[in-house]
Amino acid sequence: MKFYESLILLALVASGQCFPKPYDEDVSYAYDFPFMSRSDWGARPPVRTVRLSLPVPYVIIHHSYIPGPCSTTNQCINAMRSMQNSHQLHQGWDDIGYSFAVGGDGVVYEGRGWNNVGAHALGYNFNSIGIVLIGDFVSRLPPRRQLNAAKRLIAKGVELGHISRNYNLLGHRQVTPTECPGNALFREITTWDRFTNYNM
Repeated sequence: MKFYESLILLALVASGQCFPKPYDEDVSYAYDFPFMSRSDWGARPPVRTVRLSLPVPYVIIHHSYIPGPCSTTNQCINAMRSMQNSHQLHQGWDDIGYSFAVGGDGVVYEGRGWNNVGAHALGYNFNSIGIVLIGDFVSRLPPRRQLNAAKRLIAKGVELGHISRNYNLLGHRQVTPTECPGNALFREITTWDRFTNYNM
């Protein structure tokens, strides 16, 4: 190793940059997949938050329908802001309704996060994580990278202890009269681990 390289290494060690940072779910380095925190996509602060009791026994999958699919990160950031505006400013909710969103760019976007009760499935908000795939998936599937990102998010939630290891995976239509998450996406999630054949 050259002398100047040794000096750089010593400086990094002294600053702590050579060691893993402690887990912090509010920043993207906590995840081993593309992730954007609320601050990353420019979320407005919530009106209020209610603590979610963890681990939750349910994961509920949604599609946004509107906004439609996003394929670039800029488009997906705009979709997140649009959803938050709709939920907060027009529907009067405390925040964006979903715990997390997944874009067609393969990035997971933090909504209410792991710790806060969502507003995505009436009757199940206090015991579930709600994950919305951005787009309209009535007749076509999301791209594979979007599906894979959602699966990785669920696995991370289990690993971190936020989702119960014996959780039940549901589509929104199984707990609320709605077509969500769209016929194509619903058929897809019936093949995922822990999908539960359950109806109201």
